[in-house]
Amino acid sequence: MAAMETPPIEVRDLTMAYGARTIMRNLTFEVRRGEIFVVMGGSGSGKSTLLKHLIGLTRPPSGSIFFEGEDFLEADAEARKGILRRMGVLYQNGALWSGLTLAENIALPIEEYTDLDRGAIAEVVSLKLALVGLRGFEEYYPAEISGGMRKRAALARAMALDPEVLFFDEPSSGLDPITASRLDDLILQLRDSFGSTIVVVSHDLDSIFKIADRAVFLDIKEKTMTGLGEPAALRDDPPTHEVRDFLTRSGDFEGRSVPDRTRERMPVPS
Repeated sequence: MAAMETPPIEVRDLTMAYGARTIMRNLTFEVRRGEIFVVMGGSGSGKSTLLKHLIGLTRPPSGSIFFEGEDFLEADAEARKGILRRMGVLYQNGALWSGLTLAENIALPIEEYTDLDRGAIAEVVSLKLALVGLRGFEEYYPAEISGGMRKRAALARAMALDPEVLFFDEPSSGLDPITASRLDDLILQLRDSFGSTIVVVSHDLDSIFKIADRAVFLDIKEKTMTGLGEPAALRDDPPTHEVRDFLTRSGDFEGRSVPDRTRERMPVPS
């Protein structure tokens, strides 16, 4: 019998808290290789906080996070650096450096983590921009392009080092439906063409049903995960009323959410 493959990400008994107040507890799930895995839930459920834990920005009060079988939280500084090198992150607002061109934004991580010369870096930058449909925009500044284009440029930067896992925080936030749908198409293309493993934080139902292979639901009322599986299956056979209301936008789901001020934002460059 063949040995089971180690999942790229495994979360065990994770607790999230703001000071003494527990936000989520007993989170246990794995992200499978080559899938698009969505973290979903209402405002204040801790979706972005979970993402910050997964990428090492903050440390949870308790629990474990494994990356390719290695304990991320207990790894020493050198091991953590190696793990982070294998991740790419698309922040909610893009988080591009406003004083740098798109080419310079994408070149930054390549200059930091590789020994490539300037010519090779320029070639990689042009390739990444071409992959997201921005060939020829190397010398544009973020303020000179649309919001959707900025999201794609930020995605090109997240892909700069050919990461094994990509993390997206509300990628469709602030985009019109057509632009958001095109970004979803690009995410699917990355998965299908490159076999990328992708973790997405989202509350956008259209996007969730379009791109997610599986999803986990963070339940504000129960303060734990109450749904895990394919979104359509969770909708058609919901494990709880909260999962049903979220995936069908029925009942008073949003009214039971806590205020947005409880949600911490990821730190981003200015």
